Amino acid sequence: MSALATFFTPPAPRLLSLIPPMTQLNVPYPSTAYLTGFLRSRGFAASQCDLALQLVLELFSPAGLDAVKATVDAHKGKKSRTLRQFVSEFPRYRATVGPAMAFLQGRDPSLAQRIVGRAFLPEGPRFAQAFANYFAEDGEDPLGWAFGALGLHDRARHFATLYLNDLADVLREAVDPRFEFVRYAESLALSEPSFEPLAQALAAPKTLVDTTLEKLALAAVDRERPDFVLLSTPFPGSVYAAFRIAQALKAKHPQIVTILGGGWVNTELRELAEPRVFDYFDYVTLDDGERPLLALIEHWQQVDGKPLRPRLNLVRTYARVDGQVRYFNHGRPDEAADVPFSEVGTPTWDGLPLDRYLSLLDMLNPMHRLWSDGRWNKLTVAHGCYWKKCSFCDVSLDYIGRYDGLAAGQLVDRIEAVIAETGQSGFHFVDEAAPPKALKAMAEEIARRNLAISWWGNIRFEKSFTPEVCLQLADSGCIAVSGGLEVASDRLLKLMQKGVSVDQVARVTRAFTDAGILVHAYLMYGFPTQTLQDTVDALEYVRQLFAAGCIQSGYFHRFSCTVHSPVGKTPADYGIHLQPKPFAGFAKNDVAFIDPTGTDHATLGQGLNKALYNYMHGIGLDEDVRAWFDLRVPRPTVKRNFIERALARQ
Repeated sequence: MSALATFFTPPAPRLLSLIPPMTQLNVPYPSTAYLTGFLRSRGFAASQCDLALQLVLELFSPAGLDAVKATVDAHKGKKSRTLRQFVSEFPRYRATVGPAMAFLQGRDPSLAQRIVGRAFLPEGPRFAQAFANYFAEDGEDPLGWAFGALGLHDRARHFATLYLNDLADVLREAVDPRFEFVRYAESLALSEPSFEPLAQALAAPKTLVDTTLEKLALAAVDRERPDFVLLSTPFPGSVYAAFRIAQALKAKHPQIVTILGGGWVNTELRELAEPRVFDYFDYVTLDDGERPLLALIEHWQQVDGKPLRPRLNLVRTYARVDGQVRYFNHGRPDEAADVPFSEVGTPTWDGLPLDRYLSLLDMLNPMHRLWSDGRWNKLTVAHGCYWKKCSFCDVSLDYIGRYDGLAAGQLVDRIEAVIAETGQSGFHFVDEAAPPKALKAMAEEIARRNLAISWWGNIRFEKSFTPEVCLQLADSGCIAVSGGLEVASDRLLKLMQKGVSVDQVARVTRAFTDAGILVHAYLMYGFPTQTLQDTVDALEYVRQLFAAGCIQSGYFHRFSCTVHSPVGKTPADYGIHLQPKPFAGFAKNDVAFIDPTGTDHATLGQGLNKALYNYMHGIGLDEDVRAWFDLRVPRPTVKRNFIERALARQ
């Protein structure tokens, strides 16, 4: 029995980890699974609840739609086409929402036949918009290229997803303009230096979404009766809901200790000085949660039934003391050291309703759909990034900078334990970049145990991924990989210390696709000193990679300078000048900058993403890439046959 367990007189403290809206709907976000598994391995009573999923299931139900319609009916002013269509078709929406959700959960597959007949689900503006993007000759099936004659189930899930998006549009227009399935109220937490916008939103009259979320949170607390509630906020789109949940808990159960952590906290709140945050949370912890939680639990005591009071030897933890925010990182070195990755235990999904998650199919590209389609067990091969040199990345932070590997045998032990618990053999490895040596060792261990799984994950396009290694990974169950091509420019790749070249990416991606493994490329534009010519060259390289069958999917995002990255720390090395906002004690991460190169990247983003959307659907691969942009004279040149020559040099 550990010293922690003997510190308390029975009953030991109970801990409840909550996933706040919105994260994702096809699988549980893994942070609570890791924390719950770790805490249980140390003998604590730990449970978890996914309020993101519960909120959607509550709103998108017959009773939920009744409440939405009441709000729509009370909506003053002229109603949009979306709202008019919802009201006129409401009886059909109410009758079909339950069956449609059950179908997306995989609980009623026989409904596919009715859905594809297009007489069952009401079709709102999302259907018209989607079909406008599909190309077909007169009389042809506009989705035949995607689903063929026999893809009935996938076609039905695509239609059901459009139906769900139509309903989400109704919520956004009539109930809560901030509502999104994965970015709920995101703008309130995007590197906002002041807490004031979030405070005003939390003080505003509650929407139907707010009251539903509060009801679900309080029900979870009444059911589990925790002493500690842990809220994990991985993204800006989960922050508002986390604070709203904590607000409800403090109002009804002020004795419960509320703790805020997660990826957003780790990047945005490293200089936290806003006392009002602690009206909602007793503590805010940084980086991996295991060690700070152990310190918090060990050094709390119950005093005459009053709220728990902390001692001061905490680890990586903010608290409010005498009205001021203080940061504690004390204790002996062995107490403050992080728990080794080999000792964090196996994540558990116990308590999460795995049969209630929704497999959505909004993007028809076979690689791109993996993020929202299917029930994947999320694991990490290692902690941190083995490369940790990319100048755009937050390499100074723990989740990237502290690399900690795991023996292949122990990793596959965890895989087998998760399969035994969930009954699912699909895995998504969510590392920043899974180490090639570790993946190869894992593949060898999987082969040794004759284990049948499917897996995909993030990598770097290392030259060590030879055709032979790619075949070995495919034999172990690898179905897809995603990796950073970023700016697709050798000059800029060198500047950002990516450690790869465009030639190398072409050869490695071809090795993966030849092995039957799908490839997704993360792409970037707007990096310091990137010119218009660089951007056109990058899109041409990407076009050639698609045309050559080297990649099947991609995503362009605008470069964002963060204060934790090498670019943010030494901007002069990259030829830029920072323009930080005045800091007001709350969030601090993204920082604006001036690039003397002067390229208008804002005008290029739309063309890049439009081109990429078409490429992912096999459209426009023979067109001149300059046609995607609104370019003035002089028009940049285009480098032809680059990828073809790179592959020939292999």
